[in-house]
Amino acid sequence: MNPDSQFSRLDIAFSHFLAERSALEPPHKQAFEQLCARLSYQQSRGHSCLYIDTVEQELLQASGWLSPTHNAPLVLENNRLYLQRYWFYENRLATQLCSLRTRSYATEGLDSLLSRYFIELIDETDWQRAAVKKSVAQAFSMITGGPGTGKTTTVVKILAILQELSAQPLHIALAAPTGKAAMRLQESITANKSRLPCSEAIKNRIPDTVSTLHYLLGAQANSPFFKHNAKTPLAHDLVVIDEASMVDLALMSKLVDALKPGARLILLGDKDQLSAVESGAILADLTASLPAHTHELKKSYRFQGEIKALADAVNTQSVNAAWQLLAKGGQHTGLLHTDVTQAMLAGYADYLQCIANNQAPLPTIFSAFNDFQVLCSNRQGKRGVLELNDKLEKQLLKQNKIQFSGQWYVGRPVMVMQNHPGLQLYNGDIGICLADPETNKWAVFFLRADGHVKKVLPSRMPEHETVFAMTIHKSQGSEFTECLCVLADKMNPVLNKKLLYTAITRAKEKLTLVCDYAVFRQTVEQQEIRASGLFAKLQPPEFST
Repeated sequence: MNPDSQFSRLDIAFSHFLAERSALEPPHKQAFEQLCARLSYQQSRGHSCLYIDTVEQELLQASGWLSPTHNAPLVLENNRLYLQRYWFYENRLATQLCSLRTRSYATEGLDSLLSRYFIELIDETDWQRAAVKKSVAQAFSMITGGPGTGKTTTVVKILAILQELSAQPLHIALAAPTGKAAMRLQESITANKSRLPCSEAIKNRIPDTVSTLHYLLGAQANSPFFKHNAKTPLAHDLVVIDEASMVDLALMSKLVDALKPGARLILLGDKDQLSAVESGAILADLTASLPAHTHELKKSYRFQGEIKALADAVNTQSVNAAWQLLAKGGQHTGLLHTDVTQAMLAGYADYLQCIANNQAPLPTIFSAFNDFQVLCSNRQGKRGVLELNDKLEKQLLKQNKIQFSGQWYVGRPVMVMQNHPGLQLYNGDIGICLADPETNKWAVFFLRADGHVKKVLPSRMPEHETVFAMTIHKSQGSEFTECLCVLADKMNPVLNKKLLYTAITRAKEKLTLVCDYAVFRQTVEQQEIRASGLFAKLQPPEFST
């Protein structure tokens, strides 16, 4: 195998291990090694499986690595080759969802409640009302839609109506994949509850607290397993997960496994956003395979103007229309024609002033930081996250706006890159290094959705990195007043339509793009397609446990 190929050291080591212990002889052994490396590489790129032809299937059968009981590291199912673990997750999830989708509920009295919660429209479809009516009758439902379509508004009404219809108060859990997404959902739930046309008693049955998905399931240190599973299920009657497009195959399988018998599940998300970093395109697969359980909100109430037009043009792959919107340089969208580092300094000027003041309260500091964010397509390489963060820090040091002590300085924003249940810090959480007024020492402060402040000594921080610039993947679940989106200077496998659409929809008021036309065109034209067997397994004629 060529060591200079696209395969990682892990791909090569894994495939060599299996090939050397296979029942094959050269040259079949080399062909099998190449196939296993492709499978490992595909999995690292987010695919659940690898589609293979009949010749490759025969090679696998002769390798001795396939087991009829699926205990071997490889599983062949039709023309799909899996690593055993991901085959298990996919099969388990399909089995559980098959059970969930067949369960329905009586809805006596629902029409009168809908009349109270919604003003009847005469000349247009009320997509929110339609979603509520269908979801109340289902044990499993998905509410999808772009920014501003009212997914949270809709689910709050579902929760209120379900509480009104239930003889006993329902125990509800609200969760999101990241701390930032959980904070946004909690703020939205709180705002929408106050406007509900129901009694205070019903409002009080809707929880105010939103947790991360890992916290809900009970993440355990140094373990891929959670406290809650099929044997020790969650106590909740209903679980709502926001930003479901971010949830990967393994995590979604473990979530559904942890539901108690009779529990409901509602997923919220934008099916046009990026899929999870890890394996699977769960929300896209589920909405495609289960249309009766998918309720799309098609009218945007908040997301309008140039940014929405740009997002729509990218989503429909209208390259010229999208580029013209950027090129004309409107008030809310445009192309950057100056140095990226200088644009970053200008964008973070208010935040840096807020830090220099040294008197601003923590919510004000976080608010100033969230007013502007740099989003990069890639973490490494030219125009990547690491390069831009390094360049900005050097400029800040040169201008005497920061003072390093090792890698730390007052005002350093950091993102947690690794779950740490012991500290209740999870991948994607953002903290800011500040002087602790109680000890006069530096600490990293995290602002929680309920207003609670968590502080951690820099020496105790789990794996993290500076986050003046972050990848577009890491920005999912967040919104910023203004975004500077920086694409790589040449085409690479990360760039695709969903990536750019996700970046655009993070911006509330202004989106500026750094990109030349050739890369932009190829990005918009490139689809994100992930290999998976979930769609096939959820089709009634083909489904089997």
